Amino acid sequence: MSVLAGFPSRGLPSGTPVEEIGARPGAPVPEELIDRQTPAILRGFVEDWPVVKAGRDGADALRDYLLRFENGAVVPVSVGSSGLKGRLFYREDFSGPNADRGNTKIGEALRRIALHGQETDPPLIYLASATIDQVLPGFRRENDVDFAGYEPLASIWIGTRTRIAAHNDLPLNLACVAAGRRTFTLFPPDQLPNLYIGPIENTPAGRPISLVDFADPDLERFPRFAEAMKHAQVAELEPGDALFIPSMWWHHVEATEGFNVLVNYWWRTVPRFLGTPQDVLNHAMLTIRDLPQAEKDVWRGIFDHYVFGNSDETAAHIPEHARGMLAPIDEASARRIRAFLLNQLNR
Repeated sequence: MSVLAGFPSRGLPSGTPVEEIGARPGAPVPEELIDRQTPAILRGFVEDWPVVKAGRDGADALRDYLLRFENGAVVPVSVGSSGLKGRLFYREDFSGPNADRGNTKIGEALRRIALHGQETDPPLIYLASATIDQVLPGFRRENDVDFAGYEPLASIWIGTRTRIAAHNDLPLNLACVAAGRRTFTLFPPDQLPNLYIGPIENTPAGRPISLVDFADPDLERFPRFAEAMKHAQVAELEPGDALFIPSMWWHHVEATEGFNVLVNYWWRTVPRFLGTPQDVLNHAMLTIRDLPQAEKDVWRGIFDHYVFGNSDETAAHIPEHARGMLAPIDEASARRIRAFLLNQLNR
């Protein structure tokens, strides 16, 4: 059972169910997801995957199925005691993650997860975001989703019971439950102030996370979390289900079984050469955030003019051949802009 089931008894809203949309197993990803701005459950979308069927036959059958594709790849694994109750977080002093990290062959990780996951109070063993084609070559020939023209990054997440703090991701995300059960608690991007996000650069897994323990929220320390839960959407997923997560939606993920496998696909609808807005935010922290308020107001107007409110009129008065980065960006101009930025940063 999900530890989040106790939310209502703590006086917190339990969240509204994520909307379900029609999806036929084996069909391409529905086109409506590309422009969709809210999460959606695709119930049974990957239920015909062989890995899903192996998982239903038990931990040993699931392990043996995955070992068919094992190639000796070494993968990073997080390991912690049962006392962590599956929660991947910080140490008390924020000096690093609360779980130990090391490397092992994926076959050994699978054997340990299958063995210890069956214990009543299992330790935390977690293999996160491994590129499938690198660590389990051939897996996607039997278990994959048709993205009809897009080329997503396909990753696999395998572990015992885990609780992953609320975080967000830039790409669109299709998360497919291959084994075990998962509870996703999702929040729209505008709930950032109510989720009490931790450090930007010092993170347990690469993305800033909420400091709220969803299993035992401290409302004295994090009082606005109660407001966040008024906007929460919850997805209870079974093996074979998939969940679409729009760009930048916050999501807390809880895997509730002893042996859990998730396959996810990240993709963007814009060219890769455009880079990531996170780099802009990080640089703005350095260059704009601590300016006097009057100067920040000026830069807010500049950003509105050139970035958020950009239109054809922004550079219409400049000859086309002289517009530089004010012109529409293609791969060649993106390379020139990066070279310009690197030169400026290295001065």
